[in-house]
Amino acid sequence: MNEAHIASAFDRDLEAIQATLMKMGGMVETAVLDSARSLSDRDVELAEQVRKADKAIDALEEQVNEEAARVIALRAPTAGDLRTVLTVIKISANLERCGDYAKNLAKRTAILVETPEVSGTTASVLRMSREVQLMLKDALDAYIQRDEALAQRVILRDEDVDQMYTALFRELLTHMMEDPRNITACMHLHFIGKNIERMGDHVTSIAEQVVYLVTGHMPDDARPKQDRTAYVAEGL
Repeated sequence: MNEAHIASAFDRDLEAIQATLMKMGGMVETAVLDSARSLSDRDVELAEQVRKADKAIDALEEQVNEEAARVIALRAPTAGDLRTVLTVIKISANLERCGDYAKNLAKRTAILVETPEVSGTTASVLRMSREVQLMLKDALDAYIQRDEALAQRVILRDEDVDQMYTALFRELLTHMMEDPRNITACMHLHFIGKNIERMGDHVTSIAEQVVYLVTGHMPDDARPKQDRTAYVAEGL
């Protein structure tokens, strides 16, 4: 009876932590899309909302960590239960970093609205952000459903984000060479693209944690990385 009570208490605690994690994930999804939309729409007010919302994301990460630490201390979970708690901690850390990158993107919007728009580039940024947001949604769904196959598909999709980033980098280089007046805006857009690419890496890390949670092992194969911007720069 006592063991059943402890197990029930652990399940309740874990459900509460996971609810906080999913709330955090939803806020990060919104931040990823809104930060890019603020750039596309040249909406400084929306960018400021993203920057302010990052504090709430940080607070939720702290809450997840505190609740997870309490569960470990009070319930002393073992084996699969401990793996679940540790996975939650690592996922929340990756979500927090995605929130930071979205905030950084929003910060540059205020600068870019003061410069002429570089044709086609904001649409490319929006496409990248949308793909990362969809990857994040699927990674979180994979966690809730304990779906290893879905998590593996998310990992593979990181290559698409890397290819989008390389294409954006090539596009920005072309604009800078054609008109030096584009250099300032293109440099900011490059940093934005890199931030989104790094978000994709953190989302992939979340998916890798799901694979670990389900199987007990990290994915065997190193995920492909297709950031070929150095080669692009050398060829131009």
